[in-house]
Amino acid sequence: MKPLWWLVIIGMLASLAVAYERWKTEQNTARKVEFVFDYRDLLEIADLQPDPRKFVLDQLGEMKKAGIRSMAIYESTLSELKLSRRIEVFSTHEAMALTQSPISPNENFTYILFAEKDAQQMLQPLIENAFASIGVRTRPWSFKNQPGMIIEMGMDEANLKTMDPDPLAIRMLKDNGFQIVVRLSNRRPFDPAQMDKLLAQLKSFGVKRFIIDGETVPGFVSDTNFQHIDEMAKLMKKYNMGLAAIELLKSPQRGFNRLAKQIGYDVVRLHSFTENDGQKLTENLTEQELRDRIQGVADRFVLAVKDRNIRMVFLNARAVKNTDKGKILHPLDAIYASLQGPDGALNRIQDVGYSFGIAERFWQYHSIWQKPAKGLVWIGAVALIALTASYFVPEATLFLFVFGMMGSAGLFVWSQSLFAQGLALGAGICAPSLAVMWALRTAGERHHAVQETSAGKSIAGKRTPSALFAIRLLLKTSAISLIGVLFIVGLLNQITYSLVLEQFRGVTALHLVPIVLAAVYYLFFNEASTYSEKGAKIKKVLSAHISVLWVICAAVVVAAGLYYLSRTGNEGQASAVERLFRSFLENTLGVRPRTKEFLIAHPLFLLGVYLVARYRGAMILILAGVIGQASIVDTFAHLHTPLLISMIRIVYGIVFGSIIGYVMIAVWELVARRWRAWVKPLQP
Repeated sequence: MKPLWWLVIIGMLASLAVAYERWKTEQNTARKVEFVFDYRDLLEIADLQPDPRKFVLDQLGEMKKAGIRSMAIYESTLSELKLSRRIEVFSTHEAMALTQSPISPNENFTYILFAEKDAQQMLQPLIENAFASIGVRTRPWSFKNQPGMIIEMGMDEANLKTMDPDPLAIRMLKDNGFQIVVRLSNRRPFDPAQMDKLLAQLKSFGVKRFIIDGETVPGFVSDTNFQHIDEMAKLMKKYNMGLAAIELLKSPQRGFNRLAKQIGYDVVRLHSFTENDGQKLTENLTEQELRDRIQGVADRFVLAVKDRNIRMVFLNARAVKNTDKGKILHPLDAIYASLQGPDGALNRIQDVGYSFGIAERFWQYHSIWQKPAKGLVWIGAVALIALTASYFVPEATLFLFVFGMMGSAGLFVWSQSLFAQGLALGAGICAPSLAVMWALRTAGERHHAVQETSAGKSIAGKRTPSALFAIRLLLKTSAISLIGVLFIVGLLNQITYSLVLEQFRGVTALHLVPIVLAAVYYLFFNEASTYSEKGAKIKKVLSAHISVLWVICAAVVVAAGLYYLSRTGNEGQASAVERLFRSFLENTLGVRPRTKEFLIAHPLFLLGVYLVARYRGAMILILAGVIGQASIVDTFAHLHTPLLISMIRIVYGIVFGSIIGYVMIAVWELVARRWRAWVKPLQP
């Protein structure tokens, strides 16, 4: 056993060194946050205003005051150029009605009139090139000396075709002091020469980064054909352009990981405030309800930057027809309010050490010694798994360690990603399981010692008071759980996890398996007995008659387990009251401790350890503490959360959990003493 513990300690020390370099990466690089507004959304809102162009210019000024300094420009379409009032688009029927010419039964074309001379000079070549690239003819047309053109394609289909971004819009936004972020799609056939020309033009406008628009990256053909993606990556490196990765997409954008890898992971994480999110700010609300929602939006932005390594916040909005008020409303003013003021997002983001500007990538600290250090982490993780198994089959500990080393080596040869994730998951499961099993064993020994002393079988020596013993055991148990944290951080210290281009799988197992292992140990292995005695005990449980009460209890346990699992991961749901409570904790403490730790698991663990000296049944409360220990490890399994934030969250959980636990102990003692005082006179 001791040699394996030494291997674990050596692995922990190596993990600490790796963790330190990750901490330097998080604290010393990528400290700028960029707020980006969707220019297309602004045009759509302006289209419903009496003076669209004036509205756009006024709102651009308001955005700069609110701290929004970047605008997102899409690839152009005829519809968007029409929204910007640069062209008018007509179908054949509309054009014939306009010119009062007879309708041709054999024609279904698109007619365009340019609003201004500048628009014609800049946009006509752009439109002609775009449609020529797909084999569609164009020709000049005019009406009352206003120049235009005809596209020999139906208007509905022509409106869907994408072209290069509108250079007039880009120039206007640059003149108004905005940084440009471009959204590029894979809707056009990939042409390296044309893409080179486009990126060169965008570079001249100061574009540093673009966002993928759609489900595939430019150049994507299939999951096995990367030729065009690699050509795209070379062009991006040539013009020093990076990507933005949109978080919480239903499915990853295909080809994104390949493109990100080829450009050296010049990627920032992007949080999207959607049109639906903005619409909630235009509903029929009281002034107080609107203020609460605005504050909630501010909290959301701060949390995204601080807790999830978000460096680009993408703002969307849309106009809404409100029949109750008889108005067309938009959420722009409410969005500005969420950014401004003492409680606004901008001040609070600055207060935690960030600044505003063009979003920057993480530059990872990765010394040459990390590779041998991870070898030590590997050995330590296998030793930890073998030590956990020793609580069930101590005789097989050495065999399991050797087998684990051989099996993990084979996994490394097959897939380094699966090797790192599998070993990290194993260590993450075993650390809290081992911690709680050790706590159960230690608490059981204390119970037996107290009972023997009370029965006169041993002489009571100086013993730690139960309340002090409880907190010491909680701290030691949490320290053992943190061993798993170190191995997860040491094994998965790749930028792909920080950017969530690759995810650590197994969150459900990380929460559930420690509970199962600790419960099995408590039921069948917590007492010294032979294997035949353990087998008999297991057989007795399996062959026991099942009563209705057992069925009800099992249903309650299953329901509680399903609810517990439903709260894990990004898909976990919370009630409105709980969201308000979380927001209060976040705004008060700066970092929110996990509810399951400080309100449930840690207090029950402390109460159980305090009571176990007198009541062996209190061991079940200690067993409940495995939820908190698994949560400690899971907190650090969110690899996109900075290490400092995760550590503060764990410390808060232990501190506040201890306070609540001691309150529960005090209440127990008060009730117990009152009970004894009431029962004693009734005894004969």
